[in-house]
Amino acid sequence: MQFTLHTIFPEMLRSDWNALLEESVSHVPFLRYEYLYSWWQTRGGGEWPVDSDLVIVTATQDGRLAGIAPLFRANHAGRKALMLIGSIEVSDYLDFIVRPVDLDDFLAGLLPFLAQEVPDWQALDLYNLLDSSPSLTALQRAAAGQGWRFAAQQLEHSPYIPLPGDWETYLASIDKKQRHEIRRKMRRAEEAAVPIDWSITTDPAALETDMETFLALMSQDPEKETFLTPAMRQHMRNTMCCAFEEGCLQLAFLNIDGKRAAGYLNFHYIDRLWIYNSGLDRSFSEYSPGWVLLGDLLKWANENGIREFDFMRGDEEYKYRFGSVDRFVMRATLVREEIANEAVLKPDALCKAAGSGRG
Repeated sequence: MQFTLHTIFPEMLRSDWNALLEESVSHVPFLRYEYLYSWWQTRGGGEWPVDSDLVIVTATQDGRLAGIAPLFRANHAGRKALMLIGSIEVSDYLDFIVRPVDLDDFLAGLLPFLAQEVPDWQALDLYNLLDSSPSLTALQRAAAGQGWRFAAQQLEHSPYIPLPGDWETYLASIDKKQRHEIRRKMRRAEEAAVPIDWSITTDPAALETDMETFLALMSQDPEKETFLTPAMRQHMRNTMCCAFEEGCLQLAFLNIDGKRAAGYLNFHYIDRLWIYNSGLDRSFSEYSPGWVLLGDLLKWANENGIREFDFMRGDEEYKYRFGSVDRFVMRATLVREEIANEAVLKPDALCKAAGSGRG
């Protein structure tokens, strides 16, 4: 493989980038060219300083794009690190972009290339790889080949619901008490004295207003209000606009008597619904708007060919009450020089879901 270093986003590779992602070891929306480019404009909503450096490495083989390492250089955990673009807080799943068949060759060539061509770094510090990603074991093999130290650390729960494609079959698969609660609350909404329905934003002319409405709903939660700094608000707007333009935004609202009572920001990407964030107007709590909208979304997903309802990072109790299966995201660290074990594996505050405004 022939490797090339890019210090700006390679616009000429945009279509090839996304085409490779479709065949990659991890086909997730957070690795699309458009999302990562948008993330970089605000450095993840202000999570990273503006003077961070792009270190995007592409590999070609026989004239075709074979792999992408979307990295940037930053000071993290007490050392100079190369990290995946999108790290850490607002991009739930990250990885290298490479076909499974090319993974070992790509990493075996990537590590010495980074050591020789990229100055002034000590470690690869890679967050939010799914525990099922083949990159984890491939990185361990590649690190051993270079004599580097490798460590893997479990970060967060990332539950999901496998969907059967039928609403009643789904309900029958979850706990009886929870099934009763879902039906009771949805029926109460249907029989309410005021009109209650739900909608998805599809009109480009309504997008700006609906984005602001959603952010206002998020802000009613004190933790999320703190999370939504001006830079983070801009990141959220950029993400929603980007997803809308790419046809994968699902901005859903529960409407009670003509007012927005709850909202979910999701991505409808490939055959999954990726549940990214939510907001709630607590003045409508008597109608259980969050639960009702979540029930409507699950029913819609079962009826529209969605194979998986992915809650992504966070172990909030309600996710499991709706029938979630557990999995985890991981942190993989490859260190070039001797660093104490506690520094390699030291958990840091950026990993904690409590500060992410999620849920």
